Amino acid sequence: MKLIWIGAGGAFGSLARYLLDAWIQGLHRGSYPLGTLAINALGSFLIAVLLPVAEARGLMDSTLRVALTVGVLGGFTTYSSFNQQTLDLCRAGSWLSGAGYAGLTLASCLLAGLAGTFAGRGLAGGAG
Repeated sequence: MKLIWIGAGGAFGSLARYLLDAWIQGLHRGSYPLGTLAINALGSFLIAVLLPVAEARGLMDSTLRVALTVGVLGGFTTYSSFNQQTLDLCRAGSWLSGAGYAGLTLASCLLAGLAGTFAGRGLAGGAG
């Protein structure tokens, strides 16, 4: 049953990623992959908030926790797209943009994860 929930969560996360990326890129109308950047940062924040809150408040069992983290957020965030888009920038001769995008992604995801950790601890009542 756990595998079914992970798969369903992954399908939901993948669809959410596709729709959000299309929306962000439609607003941006450029070749810089802002959608993937935003999605990876948001996913880093959400997983960092979700885990301490769920554990401190006993809000979810192990099946729901893995369905949300591995399934939904695993399907939502995407290292493979980040990697391909970075390589595409470099192949197009935009080495500086490629390196900047890689650094910006790393920094924003780490900062979002840190912010999510603090938010999760706060929502969990200081635990975590």
